[in-house]
Amino acid sequence: MFNNDNKTILLTGTAGFIGSNFVPYFLEKYPNYNLVNLDLLTYAGNLENLKECEGNPRYKFIKGDICNRELVEFIFNEYDIRGVIHFAAESHVDNSIKNPGVFVQTNVNGTYTLVDVAKKYWMEKPFTYKPEYKDCRFHHISTDEVYGTLSLDPNDLFTELTPYAPNSPYSASKASSDMIVRAYVETFGLNCVITN
Repeated sequence: MFNNDNKTILLTGTAGFIGSNFVPYFLEKYPNYNLVNLDLLTYAGNLENLKECEGNPRYKFIKGDICNRELVEFIFNEYDIRGVIHFAAESHVDNSIKNPGVFVQTNVNGTYTLVDVAKKYWMEKPFTYKPEYKDCRFHHISTDEVYGTLSLDPNDLFTELTPYAPNSPYSASKASSDMIVRAYVETFGLNCVITN
């Protein structure tokens, strides 16, 4: 537990390149938040990337799998999680071609576990948050690869209106995880943001 009254956010997969740059920035910019970092430390993660955060009283690292529902529920209960920023993903296209099942397991099932535990912990029923959790949000970090491939025209851009057209097991698993998060918004009213 943390020794302060700050709100606590669960981060996933922040020992990778993007997340390891986010953590020190967030700790410096937002002193009223604690961060719990859940990361399995696979090929894409390196704890050395977060060395500067060690010893920070507002930061806790937990080695574990986002697919482990029991662990995720424990973290929500132990740290009273008020937000999730979900970076964790199997992310290399070449690896997804060799072993697509791992990508489905982590990217689809892991995202489902996180968003479902958040709903259970924060909400009384569909479209009704528990009063103390009314400001909680789930932020799902995705990829532009869900939109497929751009043409060589430099004016061709992806927008939020671009239809999904994944071309690899990686992008298909990320598109699937986006759809799960979107379903929790539409079906249950969970406050979520998807960043592509």
